[in-house]
Amino acid sequence: MGVLDKVGTFGLIRYCIPLFPDASSYFAPMVLALAVIGIFYGALLAIGQRDMKRLVAYTSLAHFGFIAMGTFALTSQAGTGAVLYMVNHGLSTGLLFLVVGFLVARRGSRDVGAYGGMAQVTPILAGVFLVAGLSSLALPGLNSFVSEFLVLVGTFTQYRALAIVATCGIVLAAIYILYLYQRTMTGPLVHEDARGVLDLSVREKIVVAPVVALIVALGVYPKPLIDIIRPTVTATFEDAGHTDPAPTAPVNASQPGGHS
Repeated sequence: MGVLDKVGTFGLIRYCIPLFPDASSYFAPMVLALAVIGIFYGALLAIGQRDMKRLVAYTSLAHFGFIAMGTFALTSQAGTGAVLYMVNHGLSTGLLFLVVGFLVARRGSRDVGAYGGMAQVTPILAGVFLVAGLSSLALPGLNSFVSEFLVLVGTFTQYRALAIVATCGIVLAAIYILYLYQRTMTGPLVHEDARGVLDLSVREKIVVAPVVALIVALGVYPKPLIDIIRPTVTATFEDAGHTDPAPTAPVNASQPGGHS
């Protein structure tokens, strides 16, 4: 899922906008409105889920709302954020599915109610789960924050109202991730059937360690990846006739070129 669901968003940037530039501009407000609806719809569905795999799947629906918004804001900044979000979503959601898979393999259930206080029994697994969850909700310092920030700032220059409404979706992301973590990992009591559960094995640590490292690295220093993405996105939009809006800040009269 971390790779295949990117095919659609890649097609939007690589084929839809270059081949149909006028139609892309005309329908951009409608697509952006649907993207905002998708952000809230996916988040609300995730909050109400008891099946952990379904919950993670619905978080992807909310994340792809941000990716669609960045794509059809038709600015280089938002477009760069959207492509970067594709990479970061694959890391955060991939790690979440790994963690859920580890839990299901140990307990044989995907129901949130079958867990509780797991951090006392499996502290390393709980730590990896926390990193994956915080990455998914775009905590500053982790990978998804930079991409989400670029999408919202780039959209704000063109569609301020939609960007402001979409920003409220970040609050819902915090709710479904932290609520899931609270119900499964924290609490004073450990579920009776979970007392003998083993923590991550060496093999499992080797699997998750590179993903955790990339999540932290791209959150602290995403510049190398942004430098690769931005020129291509900018060229694609410019070939389709979409240029960034001119700055609206007034020129200071005391600066050279200003009027006294």
